[in-house]
Amino acid sequence: MHLTLRQLKVFESVARHLGYTRAAEELHLTQPAVSMQIKQLEDSVGLPLFEKMGKKIFLTEAGRELYGYSNSISRQLDEVDEVIEGLKGLERGRLAISVASTANAFATRLLAAFSKDHSGVTVSLDVTNRRGLLSQLANNEADMVIMGRPPRDLDLVTEAFMDNPLVVIAPPGHPLGSERNIPLTRLQNETFVVRELGSGTRNAMERFFTDQGIRVTTGMEMTSNEAIKQAVEAGLGLGIVSIHTLELELETRRICVLDAENFPILRHWYVVHRRGKRLSPAAQAFKDYVLAEGDKIMPTLMTFGNSQP
Repeated sequence: MHLTLRQLKVFESVARHLGYTRAAEELHLTQPAVSMQIKQLEDSVGLPLFEKMGKKIFLTEAGRELYGYSNSISRQLDEVDEVIEGLKGLERGRLAISVASTANAFATRLLAAFSKDHSGVTVSLDVTNRRGLLSQLANNEADMVIMGRPPRDLDLVTEAFMDNPLVVIAPPGHPLGSERNIPLTRLQNETFVVRELGSGTRNAMERFFTDQGIRVTTGMEMTSNEAIKQAVEAGLGLGIVSIHTLELELETRRICVLDAENFPILRHWYVVHRRGKRLSPAAQAFKDYVLAEGDKIMPTLMTFGNSQP
């Protein structure tokens, strides 16, 4: 069997998107050029790699096997590239960082501060939800991930670098806004706007209330903290979010933090990568920077918490 790296690259893109059009756009090729590469690869393999059903294409058994190997080859080539770049020192290099959407507020500050001292490093930042982060860790797609509560079923290196307090938020003028040490039983009379199932914040909230023997009413589900803040500000219910997402809202008093019993829920932010991953000099420098400076990057926000406009 004779195949080329170019054919594998085209195949990997088509297999990932399960479509020729999106693969062509990603690779900056024409669709006929992509189809020709796949045809030549199938001729070399001697088996069909895709099958068409209606308007959709799917990987055949041979295609699934080849996709696994092509991913492995791509990772090894990336590693070679990182090693070569590493030999050139920190004046050059690439850094692929993925962060939980909740962490976006401070992650951009971390990267901006890091980039000032490492201007030759090209940084790629992907902001996604917990499911996306877990997928990227499983597939070794990012140099490093910033997230809360790392999974236990993957072989990972995880290091905490900053507290991540979760607080109860309410719209300005809410009746509970002026009270102190609000009993959790009072929260049972409120409706909560919550994150989607599977999110780290949602999981932490549900564990906390279960441990406290409290049942709360959940209303609308949101896929981002920004949506939750907007819903709370509009009076659709209370919310639970990281204090690190509230800097602007607390300064402008568009939202208040309730002084609820046993809150905040204390969690941590972690910098995470696969165990055994060979970090490039740029990735190692960023990790060292996060562990040394990460807890200094955000202002103290808890003092804004209970002020009312």
